Amino acid sequence: MLSDNVSRIVAARVSDPGAIAAAAAQRVKPTSPLGAHGKAMIIAADHPARGANGVGDDPSAMADRFELLERMCVALERPGVTGVLATADILEDLLLLGVLDGKSVFGSMNRGGLAGSVFEIDDRFTGYDAETIAAMGFDGGKMLTRIALGDPATPAALENAARAVDELNDRRLVAMVEPFLSVWQDGRIRNDLSPDAVIKSITIASGLGRRSAYTWLKLPVVADMERVLASSTLPALLLGGEVTDPEAAFASWGRALEQPTAQGLVVGRSLLYPSNGDVAGAVDKAVSLL
Repeated sequence: MLSDNVSRIVAARVSDPGAIAAAAAQRVKPTSPLGAHGKAMIIAADHPARGANGVGDDPSAMADRFELLERMCVALERPGVTGVLATADILEDLLLLGVLDGKSVFGSMNRGGLAGSVFEIDDRFTGYDAETIAAMGFDGGKMLTRIALGDPATPAALENAARAVDELNDRRLVAMVEPFLSVWQDGRIRNDLSPDAVIKSITIASGLGRRSAYTWLKLPVVADMERVLASSTLPALLLGGEVTDPEAAFASWGRALEQPTAQGLVVGRSLLYPSNGDVAGAVDKAVSLL
């Protein structure tokens, strides 16, 4: 029961916080970030740490941690799911629940650019660092990398991302870079999802750091993905984002996965909070695309 699991988590955090490190040390690690189908299927849940709790018409959907954990446990037990991406608070809950065996684990690194803030581009690294990701035996770290040519905070954001790429590459851990070309519009940051803008963000992100051997990209699925994905030889994971038309989204994901650099999906809200409420069904359908 969920209430029993929550009680277990709280009891460990209060009385035996060392149980988290012990669970990480005992986690059965995957042999590859890719599943038997040859592609990654990663469940993402690092949105709340940036204050982005909304799904559809519910601005607080992801703020119910008990429900989020329950949905994540359902998703992670589905065949073909290879991994998870989240911040320390969520990953440690999942470790205590014992649901990460055989899964690749990616720590979310920069969450300081809070959604809707005036400092959103100044996306500081307030989550995982490479040292802790390595110490926990995880497989890599992810960094959101928004490039706003009109915002003076962009150079520092790029420098911090490059430093994280270096530190992860030095430890032979995957550096998952999620680039966007972004603009301020009506007082908010908007990501430009035109193919040319995504291509420019890819070419900038691909050059971050002094090594790229362990750098992967996390990219939106947009129009003209054949041309978009031809802009780098780095392995690419396709992000789902929030989906309004599931059938169209799944079709576009399937077409993009046919490109040679596409190595799988990283999807969060659209699988954890599908419009019909069927988490298992949504995850299974996404896995079927692989």
